[in-house]
Amino acid sequence: MKLSSPDFENGQPLPSFCAYGAENKSPELKLEDVPQNTKSLALIMDDPDAPRGTWVHWVLWNIPPDVHTIKKGQTPDGAVPGRNDFGNTRYDGPAPPSGVHRYYFRVYALDQTLNLPKGSTKSDLLKKIHGHVLASAELMGTFAASR
Repeated sequence: MKLSSPDFENGQPLPSFCAYGAENKSPELKLEDVPQNTKSLALIMDDPDAPRGTWVHWVLWNIPPDVHTIKKGQTPDGAVPGRNDFGNTRYDGPAPPSGVHRYYFRVYALDQTLNLPKGSTKSDLLKKIHGHVLASAELMGTFAASR
C-alpha cells in the first residue's frame, strides 16, 4: 500500500494551509494498492516531537476501502472521527511551539469495519485494530514553528 500527497513530498514541509493557526485544512492524501480484501481504512496523524510526548492531530476510521483520495480539508463520507489531543473530533493541524516537528500520516487497511464510537482516541483505535491490519502506509511532513 502507498500513501502520497500532491500537496507535499515525503519528508518535506507541509503547506501553510495545513497549520492550526492558518486555514487548518488537511492536505490531500492519495492511497494506492489497497489490498483487495480490505473492509475499511483507518488514519492517524500525529507529531512525535511535541514537548509532552506524541500529540495526536487527526484520527479517522471506517473510511470506505474504495476511497483513493482524501480531499484537502475533507473527511471521507462514512468515516468516523476520533478525538484528537486538541479535544476535537476533526483534523487540527500543526502548531509547534518551537523548532521543526515531524507529522506522520499513517493509513491502515483493515479486515473489518470497526464498532468504535465517534470521539474514541488513537489509543482506543490502535487496540481495536490489533490483529486486523492487512497493510499500512506512512507519509511524513514537517512544519516549523512561527517566529
